[in-house]
Amino acid sequence: MKALEITNLIKKFGELEVLKKINLSIESWDFFALLWHNWAWKTTTIWIVTDLVYKTSWKIKIFWIDVDIEFNKAKKLIWIVPQEFNFDIFAKVIDVVITQAWYYGVPKKIALERAEKYFKKLWLWEKRDVEARQLSGWMKRRLMIVRALIHEPKLLILDEPTAGVDVELRTTMWEFIKELNQNWTTILLTTHYLEEAEALCNKIAILSKWEIIENTTMDDILTKLEEENIIFDTNDKIINLPQELIKKYKAKKIWEKNIELTILKKDKINDIFKIFDDNDIEIISLRNKSNRLEQLFIKLTK
Repeated sequence: MKALEITNLIKKFGELEVLKKINLSIESWDFFALLWHNWAWKTTTIWIVTDLVYKTSWKIKIFWIDVDIEFNKAKKLIWIVPQEFNFDIFAKVIDVVITQAWYYGVPKKIALERAEKYFKKLWLWEKRDVEARQLSGWMKRRLMIVRALIHEPKLLILDEPTAGVDVELRTTMWEFIKELNQNWTTILLTTHYLEEAEALCNKIAILSKWEIIENTTMDDILTKLEEENIIFDTNDKIINLPQELIKKYKAKKIWEKNIELTILKKDKINDIFKIFDDNDIEIISLRNKSNRLEQLFIKLTK
């Protein structure tokens, strides 16, 4: 079943056409990344999907429900966690969530049970009785997610869910979001952190110049990457780089014990390790210099 189906989405501001016949389909239980070259229209697109911005032309269905015909029914199946905080900062944390549940007709007893479950998963339970304004930035972001989940929507849109969150907290947030998806919540993710999209999502669409230029699986799109910059960490200081590595792989030292190579898709990693072995260079680890999806995104949207 399709969780979201967008047909011929067009958006104009006067004579300026900012979205050109966007067609997009997201299957139930997908973890879908939607990435923009021009991020200025990211929020506009999301708001159109949730009917917060007037569309010039379109057709949208959420789990086969036509939004134009049965908006209230469709609305119960979807929620967006926006990038900006938009709750009453003077309300108690628990009240922010319970009020949201009331809007969706969730009985208070069930709402309290769900609130406790999600607050504990996101380390907010002990803050439930404080005013929301007293929360740190990352706690407010987690509160936004709990509020979104209180009516347990089948389609969850996450707009920059880990913006402003440090690396350790981002990792724990990733684990929670992945668990949601594994428990049958369809997720549409927008993010500037492309490593986040690569780590979490199984499908991806990229928009450039107001049109979709890629719409495929994450595995398939990564096969388009023709070369990668790999950092090899050595056990000892490197004095001289082997000429074979320089000529074939554009090798260069980036620190005393780090070598960067440019490796093509056709290259065999075993051949590279043989050169290291022949020159008595012991490799203890290797890693990508930058995120693979980021490299590809820059190439595709030039």
